[in-house]
Parts: sequence; structure tokens; C-alpha cells
Amino acid sequence: MIELDTRVRLARKVRLRRDPRSSKMMLLYPERGLELSDTAADVAALCDGRTAAAIVDELAARYAGVAREPIERDVLSFLRTLAERGLLAGGEETP
Repeated sequence: MIELDTRVRLARKVRLRRDPRSSKMMLLYPERGLELSDTAADVAALCDGRTAAAIVDELAARYAGVAREPIERDVLSFLRTLAERGLLAGGEETP
């Protein structure tokens, strides 16, 4: 399960790309694609091996007018959904 101390990285088969037709960001994986909202794309772009807590910190700084609690809840929910779909690699917790 994804927690705040879990390091997250997109799986090797997953690519974050902009759709040339819609200009929306997409997570592309074998024979499928997932269109992302702007916020979901921000989270996915930060899945580079940092912890979920570091992603929350980064987004809390970007969206200074939004309370940290809903950011944390939404980030964890989105990351857990990605993990359930097999779109995250590893999932190791920091020591």
C-alpha cells in the first residue's frame, strides 16, 4: 500500500506524454492510455523515485492557497489507483 514514506516511480512500461490532438497529458502503457487532469499530470510527473510525502510537499508549495490535508489525501488516492493498475514500480518505503 502506498503511504507517505513510500518511494514512487512510474513503471518502465509507462510513459507520460502530451496527446497531440487534445493537448491533454496522458499516461501511456501497453495498448492503453489514461487521460489525466492537470493536477494528476503534476503528480505523475513527480513520480521519479521521491517519496509520496515529497510529492505532497512540492504540490503544497505550488498550490499555496490550498490546505495540505486535501492535497495529501488526493495524492495518496491517485498513487494508490496507479499502483492498483500496475503503473508504479517498486513501492519501497524509506528506511
